[in-house]
Amino acid sequence: MNVMELNKTQVTEFVLTGLTDLPGLQVPLFLLFLGIYLTTMVGNLGLIFLIWKDPHLHTPMYLLLGSLAFADTCSSSSVTPKMLINFLSKNHMISLVECIIQFYTFASSANTECFLLVVMAYDRYVAICNPLLYSVVMSNIFCIQLLGVSYIIGFLHPMMHVGLLFRLTFCKSNVIHYFYCEILQLFKISCTDPRVNMLLIFIFSVFIQLFTFMSIIVSYSRVLFVILKTKSEKGRSKAFSTCSAHLLSVSLFYGTLFFMYVRPGSGHIESQDKLYSLFYTIIIPLLNPFIYSLRNKDVIGALRRMINK
Repeated sequence: MNVMELNKTQVTEFVLTGLTDLPGLQVPLFLLFLGIYLTTMVGNLGLIFLIWKDPHLHTPMYLLLGSLAFADTCSSSSVTPKMLINFLSKNHMISLVECIIQFYTFASSANTECFLLVVMAYDRYVAICNPLLYSVVMSNIFCIQLLGVSYIIGFLHPMMHVGLLFRLTFCKSNVIHYFYCEILQLFKISCTDPRVNMLLIFIFSVFIQLFTFMSIIVSYSRVLFVILKTKSEKGRSKAFSTCSAHLLSVSLFYGTLFFMYVRPGSGHIESQDKLYSLFYTIIIPLLNPFIYSLRNKDVIGALRRMINK
């Protein structure tokens, strides 16, 4: 009985193996991801600051863009700092509480981003398909309400999965072969049967990702139909330019999420999983501020006005 009880001793700390265990790559990877993280913070926080300071950008479109930048900041900050510390440290331990907090922070940010992308697609649909009613339909109050709903759903949904994590026990191993506390990796080292957790992850991932993705597709299908009917070449070009950045961001974000969470359960390759996770936790938050800003004349104009001041 004593031996059986000893074997059931629960693990309260985990070891994150990181991206690689090769000693020669730790410092170069630290420098690479430090540069990426600093660029991500400057890009997203700079965009938020620019939108806040410039009155010309106090519109629903840029309020949504600033909210997306905030979600990207939270998403990247939930994962990257711990990963950077582990590159230079021999102690890769993380407590169960820290692990759950890391998962929840990332999951809530990612869920919120799904719904923000839907609201941004609806905003572009109203702006292009009903331009005369835009100021009435997409008022600042209504936009703030949509943002509130996005954040409430985004932050409430992961609480269910966090609650279900507490039904699991970890006694087999405390080694997570990953660079952050990704929930599917926790299932792999659980002593408790995680099939209920995995089923709910799959069901809610399918529902949320398909619902939000199809909503975006419907919005942009109607936008495309209106654009193709536009006789003015200048108007058509402007509409395509307005929507192309959003579509690129949506493609990158949903592509990696679908591959990670909405797919068959067998045949996963660990290196592929890490690549998908790197994309939606670190690379996409880096790219988004540049995708939305580089071809945006309003943002560039606001930046020039601030530099001139």
